[in-house]
Amino acid sequence: MRVHEEKHPLAGMVVKLKNGQLYAVEDWADRVLGRSVWSADGNPAALKYAIRSAMSGFPIDNNLLYGKIGMFGEIVHESEVEKAC
Repeated sequence: MRVHEEKHPLAGMVVKLKNGQLYAVEDWADRVLGRSVWSADGNPAALKYAIRSAMSGFPIDNNLLYGKIGMFGEIVHESEVEKAC
């Protein structure tokens, strides 16, 4: 089930994350995956985010973006975005 009906305002843009990496935003993660990240069993990006969020204490919500760091798909929480480039 999708949570967000509209595209994220940063969709299609490259942003800088607070850790200094550049991140190419595709859209809200639930719109890209077709369901909430929290029910995306077997998706490598969702699994990686679940581990990161458990260790970092990110909010457990659906304010998650899907995009790329280099050539790899990554999910980040909106709060990790520093600014649009």
